[in-house]
Amino acid sequence: MPDKLLIRRAAVLGAGVMGAQIAAHLTNAGVDTVLFDLPAKDGDPNGIVLKAIANLGKLSPAPLAGKALAEAITPANYETGLELLRGCDLVIEAIAERMDWKQDLYRKVAPYIAPHAVLASNTSGLGINALADVLPETLRARFCGVHFFNPPRYMHLAELIPARATDPAVLEGLETFLTTQLGKGVVYAKDTPNFIGNRIGVFSMLAAMHHTAQLGLGFDTVDALTGPAIGRPKSATYRTADVVGLDTMAHVIRTMADTLPQDPWHRYFQAPKWLAALIEKGALGQKSGAGVYTKRGKDILVLDLQAQDYRPSAGDLDPEVGAILKERDPAKKFAALRASSHPQAQFLWAAFRDTFHYAAFHLADIADTARDVDLAMRWGYGWSQGPFETWQAAGWKQVAGWIAEDIVAGKAMSQAPLPDWVFDGRDGVHGARGSFSPARSADIPRSSNPVYRRQRFPDPVLGERPAPGETVFENEALRAWHDGDGVLVASFKTKMHTVNDQVLAGLQLAVGIAERDFRAMVLWQPKEPFSAGADLAGALGLLQAGDIAGFTKMVADFQATSQRLKYALVPVVAAVRGLALGGGCEFQMHAARTVAHLESYVGLVEAGVGLLPAGGGLKELALRAAQAAGPGGDVFAQLRPVFETVAMAKVSGSAFEARELGLLRGGDVVAFHAHELLHIARQQALAMAESGYRPPLPARRIPVAGDVGIATFRMMLVNMLEGRFISEHDHEIALRIATVLCGGEVDRGALVDEDWLLRLEREHFVALAQMPKTQERIAHMLKTGKPLRN
Repeated sequence: MPDKLLIRRAAVLGAGVMGAQIAAHLTNAGVDTVLFDLPAKDGDPNGIVLKAIANLGKLSPAPLAGKALAEAITPANYETGLELLRGCDLVIEAIAERMDWKQDLYRKVAPYIAPHAVLASNTSGLGINALADVLPETLRARFCGVHFFNPPRYMHLAELIPARATDPAVLEGLETFLTTQLGKGVVYAKDTPNFIGNRIGVFSMLAAMHHTAQLGLGFDTVDALTGPAIGRPKSATYRTADVVGLDTMAHVIRTMADTLPQDPWHRYFQAPKWLAALIEKGALGQKSGAGVYTKRGKDILVLDLQAQDYRPSAGDLDPEVGAILKERDPAKKFAALRASSHPQAQFLWAAFRDTFHYAAFHLADIADTARDVDLAMRWGYGWSQGPFETWQAAGWKQVAGWIAEDIVAGKAMSQAPLPDWVFDGRDGVHGARGSFSPARSADIPRSSNPVYRRQRFPDPVLGERPAPGETVFENEALRAWHDGDGVLVASFKTKMHTVNDQVLAGLQLAVGIAERDFRAMVLWQPKEPFSAGADLAGALGLLQAGDIAGFTKMVADFQATSQRLKYALVPVVAAVRGLALGGGCEFQMHAARTVAHLESYVGLVEAGVGLLPAGGGLKELALRAAQAAGPGGDVFAQLRPVFETVAMAKVSGSAFEARELGLLRGGDVVAFHAHELLHIARQQALAMAESGYRPPLPARRIPVAGDVGIATFRMMLVNMLEGRFISEHDHEIALRIATVLCGGEVDRGALVDEDWLLRLEREHFVALAQMPKTQERIAHMLKTGKPLRN
């Protein structure tokens, strides 16, 4: 049995934007990380790296899951720090994309790399075998490519590129580490220029640019066509180029031209004249303030090639084409796009056709299976479906026939024929047996690497349908199911997993079933978010109908459900990812434990809609403050940061930040892979059950900050009101939040119980809800999705 890959310490070579962010994400994952760069010409020899580490705190989105993590990165340089490499188990090289520079660095570091350590290059497209040529024989078996996508914390894709001599056991160990520890979706790519993601992704952008010019469309129109309207990110085509950097885009295109001379599409591998002209002027996109787009004041302008100037960006979809794109049947949609004479429809058909053609022609060269290509495009480029999934959904044979016709008619970008396997009678490349591999001429199932047993529901490609588990109970808003492992899983069915009366009733019933027939219970949603909180529309309806009794009952039911979760006789574990706001946050606060995906955005945000948390959230915070203060301690000192979090409706930027804000507990678990979340939550729940779990004893003697605490908060709020930092209604909400947190107008240090605090929550919540300004805020949020400051 090969040695297990154990990674205690890692090094990243190169403190540029990418290298520093890879180091940040390794640190997020708890890996002791050394970041290297050249020695500074003057001052501290580690000056370049220290500057890069300081810059991590300024980047948005944040590479670090908690600002304090920056201090954990060890700075080093290639002159005085190479001895540090001897203690590293993984070394990732992430310097500029120059073969000679990378090879020079390998020669320099190779003598310091430990005999068991893995060396990986984060190149985005240089030859892995060519890089390996300069390594000593003993190191070649432990060398491969690992291509992270930018920004590495957030982009799911990591391409793993073996060299000829790479040991398969090294690859399996690295795949396991990337998956569980760093939360990545790993795709194996062949050692071809730009690998999979950038090879197909950049070609699709070049095809879009070609057809933009052919059909005389505006850049903003093409972005309207190639964004969410076809299941792609908002940045679409030209905004993506601006974000990446037009100079970077031109460099990637030039690399394709230099390294792929035999590619049948080679003549298109050149930057359009307008792109070269923008670069010459220094208009490099977002980083320089102008590119294809620019901003003047609040207006976004787009480059108009005919006018040779910027004009206001409109980018409207033609209603006729918009109607075609809304068609739910992909076969009808593609037939309508191909048949339409509208330039926008012709553009879309042509762009899809040429991307399908390119992906099919090159599949055997770049990847083992069609699944690798589709997942690479979804995880690396944010496409909702990969090219082969899109083609298969639209009718494989029909679309293949159309592409062939267009090739013969000279309409396609290349005359290269489609491969024979496209026409072998198949209905697609994905099926129940796996995904097609041209090299093996067979359908290949998913990887058997044991790490994937942790994914009960892996990210599916078209046609994959994992068994849904056995349903125990279901209503309109909630399903409770199990896999025969003794854990009942409750999943919401509402939009954004909001909480309505059916969810509340379902949860209470599920807890009862779990206590009777199961060992533990997990709250888990098949997709993000965990829960966007209470059903505001239903609440507003009750208020506007004047049904205060019904509204008060809804709040009481919410509180009763939270308490039912907390005091269940079996452990209830909340598996959180994405948004956990308001009531969603309160449910996980009442669970015996939370397992939160790193990208969990948790907050008690009720103040934003003119309310205060009343699902037991303030009660729990008051209780935790009392517990943290200890007997005779200063409860108010514990409440102060918590009050700020709630009154300002702060939302965490990660699970670690949620812990810092006091919304997750110290013992709650952070998971890095979204598709492992259910597995980890079930393991935690079973471990607690196995340990003889009992719910906490009811808290009947909670010391509170009382009237003195309220008075102190009141003084702070008056200053903020007089300084016009908050509105009168903000002041009203915040004072009521302070009143509940402090246990009401009782003596400082008075002892209260949970029911007392819950009653305070309810009374102040119902009082706020009846105020016109709160109802205005709720209505505005429902209409616009944004908070109103009134």
